[in-house]
Amino acid sequence: MLNEKLKDYHIILASGSPRRHLFFKDLGIDFEIRLKPVKEEYPKRLRHFEISDYLSQLKSLPFKDELAERDILITSDTIVWHNNEALGKPKNNKEAFQMLQSLSNTTHEVITSVSFTTKTTQKTINNITQVTFKKLAIEEINYYIDTYKPFDKAGAYGIQEWIGQIGVTKIEGSFFNVVGLPVHIVYQVLNNLVD
Repeated sequence: MLNEKLKDYHIILASGSPRRHLFFKDLGIDFEIRLKPVKEEYPKRLRHFEISDYLSQLKSLPFKDELAERDILITSDTIVWHNNEALGKPKNNKEAFQMLQSLSNTTHEVITSVSFTTKTTQKTINNITQVTFKKLAIEEINYYIDTYKPFDKAGAYGIQEWIGQIGVTKIEGSFFNVVGLPVHIVYQVLNNLVD
């Protein structure tokens, strides 16, 4: 359906995330994966969704001069916002443990921003989901880190993995947003872009 509307466009997904690749396949959209390295740093004054918006837009910059007329570049970033700070991807076991321990028995926000960039325009959207964890036992945290090695995930966890299955007690908002893409909004924006 959407793929028919997009047949004259070239969708470029600038993400190495297998979860995001799968979402686009499931939407039935033809797309190309194109990756360029970006140093994911942001000004310290930014808060909340400003951070993920900024990083999502930053990831589009290396493509700026190579987009063709009918290209739509999609870049995105997910952060976990907890206790007034952004939790990114943990660098090691110790950081992953600290992050998961801080999320234990509390509610946090997962924010995903997505930028849609063409040769002449850019639109950035974001989506926020609230996630509540039960009190996680130290053994559970260690088992999860050792088994799943969540070093490529904001907040040191994947909700679709074991820790989400045994630990998440409540979720308000889009589940898919926590996995890494607010699919319902991406679908809507792409529909509107080509109307």
